Order: sequence, then structure tokens, then C-alpha cells
Amino acid sequence: MAISLRTVHTADLGPAELRAARTLLDEAFGGDYDDEEWEHGLGGLHVLVSDDRGLAAHGSVIMRRARYRKHWLRVGYVEGVGVRPDVKRQGFGGRVMAEIERIIEGAYDFGALSASDQGVALYHARGWQLWSGRLCALGPHGVVRLRDEEDCTFVRPAAAGPLDPKHKLVFDWRDGDVL
Repeated sequence: MAISLRTVHTADLGPAELRAARTLLDEAFGGDYDDEEWEHGLGGLHVLVSDDRGLAAHGSVIMRRARYRKHWLRVGYVEGVGVRPDVKRQGFGGRVMAEIERIIEGAYDFGALSASDQGVALYHARGWQLWSGRLCALGPHGVVRLRDEEDCTFVRPAAAGPLDPKHKLVFDWRDGDVL
């Protein structure tokens, strides 16, 4: 079985490739992947793993900003990591994450993601750490706490070094689920 990995910006994906990625994520999440989630993963780099049957796994990393202490940091935010159901548990998710982690380590102050229940084991195994501090977002009416995200948000230190959870992370605002 021939397996290929490709990293490409959203701007360089054609309509058929975007449809294939969206279809894969719909299948990977059992139909529980909505348009807002899809939008959140656009505008950055996509990691695509293909096999003889076509697209087998996808993930993307986009830039977000987060205030930590007195500085706004560049965050490589991971979105839309999914594996085609017939090839789950065969290392495809790990291949996607290895490339995403390479991108984060080379271009961002740290990485972050909001994990589904199914993804937690993968992220733990790859050294991602559950953020134990407070999470907030700078919203239209000021800073709001994101309590629902505090039990599923993982971080991966990069250029910024270790992050101390005694200090909150304040993410930039976006429509839909902020994280």
C-alpha cells in the first residue's frame, strides 16, 4: 500500500480536495462535524495523508493569538484531525500530528487544540499536555471565561517554552466555539 503525506495551504487546495477533506471529517466524526468547525480549520496549512483508496487522514493548523501574562503569542491551533473509519488505529493520525507538530515547533510560540473524547489518547501519547489553568477569550464585550473548554484543551510548548498554568490563556475571539 502506497502512503503519501502532503502539506498544503488552503489556497492551494482545489474544490475537489476540499470536498474530500470535508467528507472525510464528516465520516471520521460520525456526521457530528458542522460547518463552523470546518470553517475554523481553513486559512492555514492542511496535512493530508493518502493511501491507495484516496484521502485517509486530515488535520490543519491555523494561526491564533493568545495573551499569556503580558504578551500576545502566536498559537499554532490544531483543527480537523480525522482519520477515515476503515484505517483508524493504523498510525495515520500520528503521521498527521507529527507534521503538525513540526510546523508548530518551527513557526509558533506554542500549539493548542481542543480534543474530542476519541482524540485524547493520541494527544497524550504524543506529549501534548492538558491545560490545567484558566482559559478565556477576548470577546466583543471583554474577556470571558471558557469553563467548558478547561477540561479538553491541550497545549504543546514550542518557542515560548513551558507555560505556567497559574497564568490564564486569553484567546482571540471567533464565531462558534471559540476553542
